[in-house]
Amino acid sequence: MKTMRHKLATWACGALPAGLSSVASAAYQWNMQAPASKIAQDIYDTHMLMMVIILVIFVGVFAVMFYSVFAHRKSKGHQAVPFHENTTVELLWTIIPLIILILMAWPATRTLLSLRDTSNPDLTIKVTGYQWKWGYDYLKGEGEGISFFSASTTPQDQIQGTAPKGENYLLEVDNPVVVPVGKKIRILTTGSDVTHSWWVPALGIKQDANPGFVRDTWFRADKTGTYQGQCAEPCGKDHGFMPVVVEVVPADKYSAWVSEQKKKMAAQADDPNKTWTFEDLKVRGARAYAANCVACHQTNGQGVKGAFPALDGSKMVTGPKDDQIGLVLTGKQGTAMAAFGKQLSDTELAAVITYTRNSWGNKTGEAVQPAEVKSQRK
Repeated sequence: MKTMRHKLATWACGALPAGLSSVASAAYQWNMQAPASKIAQDIYDTHMLMMVIILVIFVGVFAVMFYSVFAHRKSKGHQAVPFHENTTVELLWTIIPLIILILMAWPATRTLLSLRDTSNPDLTIKVTGYQWKWGYDYLKGEGEGISFFSASTTPQDQIQGTAPKGENYLLEVDNPVVVPVGKKIRILTTGSDVTHSWWVPALGIKQDANPGFVRDTWFRADKTGTYQGQCAEPCGKDHGFMPVVVEVVPADKYSAWVSEQKKKMAAQADDPNKTWTFEDLKVRGARAYAANCVACHQTNGQGVKGAFPALDGSKMVTGPKDDQIGLVLTGKQGTAMAAFGKQLSDTELAAVITYTRNSWGNKTGEAVQPAEVKSQRK
């Protein structure tokens, strides 16, 4: 059955675009992405088998229908033959569709069961969806303890249409997921705020990330390379700006990446008891604001009228700093204001709050120290 599916898929894949020129084939994606894992290949073969069956049924039904209309047309003097029932015909149009459904259900069910087999992984990664970025935590296997966020790096001028679109427009990130080739990777998905969906077509993986629930799936990449995907569940204003990038590398390069990431995490670890200067907090806060806040509150702090409040001149921002610290830590239910307490460190939160209180028309002159944020976490 598997060999037959693969042959049918190969035939269909070659037959369908046969009439297209090489230029047209490069310009338009008519089919699924080239599979880069066994499960993706199974999905692709099942899809192509279904398309072949559908095509045969379509051609057969319409051929009979058009022949009947042509051969028995009124101009030839054909008279309709009335009949009430035909047991043979009724048996045929019951048994034949049943056989077709079984032929379709068998490979589809086998592929679905394979998708659910997350046992014995070599590496387990937790994926958390945020508005509008991804969080990754390496839970088990080589790289355990590594944690980072991944956000789109497509420049705003490309998004606004004031610059030419790049090669990886809306499919580029600052921190891609890195995994070793040939290893079984278990993915756990959940959401921090609303429902997201982690999708990488070439790897045959798509799993919703729902707040309050943990779902799992898996993949094993058969070849090295960079594979791209997107959030596949509408999740708010910047849903279209949540790319997924997975880099599959050889085992030795993966080990080197793990070592580098752990050194980087150790170097970036901040002492929450350190006292920062006002200027250093503003500089770091500008970076944190650009990475986490600008999508809603905009570069100029004016927000989006009717959707996201302005920070420039806001009574919350220019008022008591403890109130703003609490809001940024825990968010506000019923609004788009997310809780950043689990996303950012005490130093990053102190810096971004300091930045917002002393930017645009806000001139409080106050600096918020990491220790103040830490005290409100308790």
